[in-house]
Order: sequence, then C-alpha cells, then structure tokens
Amino acid sequence: MAYYGLLKNNILYPQGNSAPGQAGWVCDHLLALRRDLAQQIKDQRKPNSLILGSWNIRHFDGGRPRLRESFHYIAEIIDHFDICAVQEVKDIESVERLCKLLGSNWDFFINDSSGAGRGNHERMAFIFNKDRVKFRNLIGELVFPQDTLPGGEQIGRTPFFAAFQAGWFKFTLCSTHIVYEEVDNRPLRRDEISAIAKLLKKRAKANKEVHIFLGDMNIDATTDASFQLLLNEGYIAPLFGETNLAGGKTFDQITFTGPQDEARLLRHGTFDWRTAVYKPSEQQAYEATAMAIREKPDTGKPYGNWASTYSGWCTHEMSDHLPIWIEIEVDYSDDYLRTISESQPIA
Repeated sequence: MAYYGLLKNNILYPQGNSAPGQAGWVCDHLLALRRDLAQQIKDQRKPNSLILGSWNIRHFDGGRPRLRESFHYIAEIIDHFDICAVQEVKDIESVERLCKLLGSNWDFFINDSSGAGRGNHERMAFIFNKDRVKFRNLIGELVFPQDTLPGGEQIGRTPFFAAFQAGWFKFTLCSTHIVYEEVDNRPLRRDEISAIAKLLKKRAKANKEVHIFLGDMNIDATTDASFQLLLNEGYIAPLFGETNLAGGKTFDQITFTGPQDEARLLRHGTFDWRTAVYKPSEQQAYEATAMAIREKPDTGKPYGNWASTYSGWCTHEMSDHLPIWIEIEVDYSDDYLRTISESQPIA
C-alpha cells in the first residue's frame, strides 16, 4: 500500500481541504482516485493474477517540477499494479521519490539515458512490487545490426528489457518509446516496431517463454500498418482504445509473443485519472498555484489565458498519456496436476 505518512506533516501540507496542496485536499483526491481504481481494477481482480501496467509519464521529471501532490496521485495509480513499465523518465531522483511513496516492498530498475537527438535524453523504468513479482536476474537493452534501420542507426530510444516471474508465469518485458518521425517519406516508427517485434518473437521462440512488448509505440490507430505489423508477426494485441489525453490516438500498447497457452489474458483497460484528480471543474482552484510556479519559470511571465492553458498544464502534473494495464492469470497448478494425473497408466 502506498505511504501516506507525509500528509500529516503540516510544513509540507498545510491543514485544510479547500485549496490545492493542503493535506485535506490531497487526501480527498486520493480517496476519489482509490474509489475509481477499486471499481475499475482492484474489486474485479482474480485471486491468482498479475496486474501489469504501462505508462508514459510526461517528462518525468525533467520539465517544470511537479507539485508535491502529483507524486502522491501517480504513486496511488502505480500501487494498483504489480509491475509498471514507465517511459519518458528524465530524472532518476524522481523515480526514487516515487518508490519511497510506494513503500519498502517496491523496487525499480532504470536504464541509461538514450542521449540527445531522437533519444531526447530519455530513460525507461520498471517499477515492481517485490511481494508479487520476482526479478529473474536478466536485464539489458536491445542492440541491432547496423543495417536494421535506414541510415544504419540504432533505435532512437533504446528498448529496455528485464525478466520477471509472478506465480507460475515467467516472462520478459521489453519497454519502448518509439520515435514519431519520418525518414525519406517513410514512418521510422514502422521500422523500429518491426525490428523489435521480430527480435522478441525470435527470443520468445528460442526460450519458450512469453515476451511482452509494451510502451508508447506512437501508433496513431489500430488500422495503421504499424499495428498490423504486430498482428502479422502473431502478437496478441488487446485493444485499449485512445490512450492520449487529447483523444483520437492509440499510442500505447501491451502485446505478447511466445507460448500461447501461457499468455492467459483475463482483462485489460486504460485508467482515466481525470474523474478524480486535476478535473476540468478544478481549473479555477489551481489557477493561483499555477501562477506561482509558472510553466516556464525562466521567463518570469504569467500565463496569458489560463482557461485554455489548464488542460495542458495538467499533463505536466500527471501526463499527456493514460496508463494502460492488463490482468494475466499466473497460477497453472490445476492444469499441471491434471497433466500428471492423465499421464498415469489405467489401473
């Protein structure tokens, strides 16, 4: 369970529940968030299952520093997953701060920065609940032959993979943030997705283990050639619908390759936090806070039109992407026992 002790610190969180940043305000919004998360994820969860999430958290936390309360909201959402792949990490200390709010039973792995240019100085992280998920001591980044992509370049933001186990289910995650770019009138994202999908499929077959290809793939729609590539390679690809806050795009995906009988998908979905925190109806409540911190503190200029700025401002507090999640069965013991029983000679 996420840690809430800091909310009793009157220096960090003034008393009251009428304004952003106050202890009561944050607690009321956490309660609303917990209600929505319970209805959509927790209350319908099977006893023996894994909840796996993926979330592109906008500039985490390399742009304007987030409000203290936003870290509580992000932690609350991730706490309802057992493991979460996070893309667009800009600052290691922010992940450490997040894990402290999640509690001592949580840990994380984070890869190196992808550098400038297409890499955008981004990292990726796997954040996981050690009570539910075990790390299997395999972790790394995917590197490709020089002729894989046009121009002989590597994937813009290096794909990050690690091996885990939950119950009977052994799996390898590969997290990506595919570039949204065209080279020679060809979407480079199509080449990146194809290269990663083919390599993971090959590894899954060789290891006889499920590989999960997930993250912000910048796929505009499931009718796009980029998404069809995954289907053509035989990936299980549940439909999450729109995953960007602006609407209309199916950027984020969680897909599977490997032994079909081990990828026992129970449920999947997106989680829209806007019904609980940073709601459209709270525009005026956050105006004074926003004017105090400003989007671009180096300019010292106030916002020109707060009404039109608020929705974008909120994406810097939470994200411009919705988190997506899946539930997978992880207990195969009944099937295992039946297999042994059925193989016995008839008495």
